[in-house]
Amino acid sequence: MIKVTKLNGKSFMINSLFIETIEAFPDTTITLTNGRKYVVRESEKDVAILIKEYYQSIGLMGGRLLEERDHEE
Repeated sequence: MIKVTKLNGKSFMINSLFIETIEAFPDTTITLTNGRKYVVRESEKDVAILIKEYYQSIGLMGGRLLEERDHEE
């Protein structure tokens, strides 16, 4: 689960395993696999970082691999 913030300032947790897309319209919109959409204050990049950190914390991604990719960008 990642913590994000609605436009009204209220934070909530979302299961990042169900995120299908993250887009900016210009507000960041997260679409889940069930079609539900959430508009959040965080940028696309910030949401992606939160997802990577979550995946690392549960062992779905190794930290070393992410470090190598960050250096390539």
